[in-house]
Amino acid sequence: MIISTFLILDNNSLYGEIPSEIGNLVNLKELGLNNNQLSGQIPEEIGNLTKLISLNLMSNQITGQIPEEIGNLINLERLILLNNQLSGQIPEEIGNLTNLKNLQFQENNLVGTFPSEIGNLINLTYFNANSNNLSGTLPTELGNLTALNGFYIAWNNFSGIIPEEICGITGYIEIGGNAFCNPIPDRSE
Repeated sequence: MIISTFLILDNNSLYGEIPSEIGNLVNLKELGLNNNQLSGQIPEEIGNLTKLISLNLMSNQITGQIPEEIGNLINLERLILLNNQLSGQIPEEIGNLTNLKNLQFQENNLVGTFPSEIGNLINLTYFNANSNNLSGTLPTELGNLTALNGFYIAWNNFSGIIPEEICGITGYIEIGGNAFCNPIPDRSE
């Protein structure tokens, strides 16, 4: 019996919902369904795929919230959900994904604040949440993300002060198109 660890169905014309039976593929290390016409919600059974290293669902028409079961994917290094119609808040369980290096939520309809648990993602090198409806203040825990070389949160509804802790991010920072109200912290100190 052959047990596949990769399921890559990118760049097709697949449509309909991601079936809940996807959760039966417990040996998967990479799941790629990007650039299709998939709709419906991300099934909570995705949380059964605890060996996943890469999950790419970008450029579909996926709706609903990011399931909290995503926090079960503790081996995940890449979570790419950009360019869908996801709504609701970023689940605090995202903080369980301490192996994440690449996290992309941009071009969705996400709302609410960043959960403080995002500061647990100490291996993160690239984070993009541009063009959502995220709001509130930035958590000081972002200062824990010292491996970041790209941090993008432009075109949201963030407000308040830019925390000084963000100066720990040594790479590119894009925060335009929000409603921050303080001077930019000095990153040279």
